Amino acid sequence: MELLTIQSSVAFGHVGNSAAVFPLQRLGIEAWAVNTVHFSNHTGYGAWRGPLLSADDLREVVRGVEERGVLERVSAVLSGYQGAEDVGAVVLETVARTKELNPAAVYCCDPVMGDVGRGMFVRPGIPELMRDRVVPAADVITPNHFELDFLAGTTTRTTAELLAAVDAVRAAGPRTVLVTSVLTEDTPEGSVDVLAVSDAGAWTVRTPLLPISPNGCGDVTAAVFLAHLLRTGDAATALPRVTSTVFGILEETLAAGTREIALVAAQDVIAAPPERFTPTRLR
Repeated sequence: MELLTIQSSVAFGHVGNSAAVFPLQRLGIEAWAVNTVHFSNHTGYGAWRGPLLSADDLREVVRGVEERGVLERVSAVLSGYQGAEDVGAVVLETVARTKELNPAAVYCCDPVMGDVGRGMFVRPGIPELMRDRVVPAADVITPNHFELDFLAGTTTRTTAELLAAVDAVRAAGPRTVLVTSVLTEDTPEGSVDVLAVSDAGAWTVRTPLLPISPNGCGDVTAAVFLAHLLRTGDAATALPRVTSTVFGILEETLAAGTREIALVAAQDVIAAPPERFTPTRLR
């Protein structure tokens, strides 16, 4: 299986492609990285160096891949943080061309925009781009709870409201939705929920809420969920696998006391996730 992933890249640490590619490879997937930036480190440190690649640069890289005659082999396109409208346009062009060459190809969008407590952290116009153009073109999306509420134009406080919001977003295009960092009135203190919805139904997994929130976990989540979804064709199977994987990575990170996620230390968990969490069917 071969996958094209269009995201940021850092030399030190794990975010964007630097968080997504290694897990995909450990799962036996050929991940072809198209980097939107190449920074020294993620911007959470407050200082970084390195270039932001232009939309034309990205377009040239994708064109070169197509000229090798291999774009038609791509099973899925994965995208994460999109820093500018013209980058979003290249992502949509790439998805359209990939699907033209391989109609069975899937587009998975992690609509990175913001989070609870931080609000929107992307430049003005990006949230609307995600909501109006990018998400409707996707087959699979992996928003966090905050991002789902924005996409649906509502505020969800209960599981029923959350499901209604997912249904509203699915009506716009994507058939499979994974919602992370779910905290509703139904979530016990000290826990966090993850929700998966597809044409086959809706399921949730509840895990302990660990006292860390390092950068890059969302990027790993999108990549690992997509990998298991492609392999099994079943969101109910992919859900406990991705939650077990990410929880294992967070445990390793917490034990190491590092700011960056411990991807290498947790690679066995990535390759063979333990059956730690059982999904509950909601409908």
